[in-house]
Amino acid sequence: MIYDVVVVGGGPSGTTAAEDLARSGHTVAMIDRAGRIKPCGGAVPPRLIQDFFIPDDQIVAKISTARMISPTQRSVDIPIENGYVGMVDREHFDEFLRVRAKEAGAHRYTGTFQRIERDTDGTHVVFRDKISGNEQRLSCKLIIGADGARSNVAKAEVPGGDKIPYVIAYHEIIEAPGPTGTYDPKRCDVIYDGEISPDFYGWVFPHGKSASVGMGTGVDGVDLKEATAALRDASGLADCPTIRKEGAPIPLKPLDRWDNGKDVVLAGDAAGVVAPSSGEGIYYAMVGGRVAATAAAATLASGRVQDLMLARKMFMKEHKQVFRVLGAMQNAYYRSDERRERFVSLCHDIDVQKLTFEAYMNKKLVKARPMAHIKIGIKNLAHLTRLVSPMRT
Repeated sequence: MIYDVVVVGGGPSGTTAAEDLARSGHTVAMIDRAGRIKPCGGAVPPRLIQDFFIPDDQIVAKISTARMISPTQRSVDIPIENGYVGMVDREHFDEFLRVRAKEAGAHRYTGTFQRIERDTDGTHVVFRDKISGNEQRLSCKLIIGADGARSNVAKAEVPGGDKIPYVIAYHEIIEAPGPTGTYDPKRCDVIYDGEISPDFYGWVFPHGKSASVGMGTGVDGVDLKEATAALRDASGLADCPTIRKEGAPIPLKPLDRWDNGKDVVLAGDAAGVVAPSSGEGIYYAMVGGRVAATAAAATLASGRVQDLMLARKMFMKEHKQVFRVLGAMQNAYYRSDERRERFVSLCHDIDVQKLTFEAYMNKKLVKARPMAHIKIGIKNLAHLTRLVSPMRT
């Protein structure tokens, strides 16, 4: 058969695209490399849970507080008012999404993408079947590349797809104890310390019966496992049994183009849609899958390949400003421990706390408090120009 769309990748982005297209009546195939679990803190905002109908049994923990920790071990606890941050375990969450896409009507194939072929009969996706080891070929009209930060689809098909900047993330999933050391099963800890990561951050995120402890960096030569071991030790988690260890790239900037002008559009990490500064990717991946599905459906209906450009246009219309602000924050504060110290000081401000988490929960910049924005801007400028001490709040 000739599928309307073949989706390469079965993470949150690919599964969302496959499910949306299948539910709208299109014939869809989804190729997934089963067994791969992406290193991820697992945080999902309420808007994701609502927009994508995530059942409560997929939420392994509900976080009520975020703690920011500076290089000198000063900390500030930010309460999450009027809601919570949900935590998912990617091992189970991704499989839940794959099963849901299949139940919606998508055909699921397990294997590894090899290449795209085109001939007089049309476009074909070639993959190596996991069980047989043989190459198989799926014919289709369009392709959605949702195969991660170092996407082979993007490298082969989309200009700039081989040059996306990224950090390497590494984490260890451990058996979580009750409250011990500095660990609190209802609090996410974000560690801004050059000894852990010289250009990003470390994290300790509860997952109910387990926890994710890890860090990310784009600096060559950093020993990720050694840094994570130090983080576990500092958190009182060194002796907890390790369940699994995972590492993978996380993109830092959306690509300037997401389609090849013919029959391919990118989604999720393949398109670079991970939020700067926070590294948050699950929500943006699922939104990326949804807009890719929308663009593919529009192209199939109209026959105009330029409609593939709708995916990036729709995503950036809603999220470009947030990405720009977060990118500026990362560039301003992640470059040295002195800057990180100032960033944590800024987080003591109540307006910063409220506006930050309102934006996180709702996925848009808050415009309802102009005076709060002005005050934050003045404090931000004072810290960046060193007019105030980083020890002051």
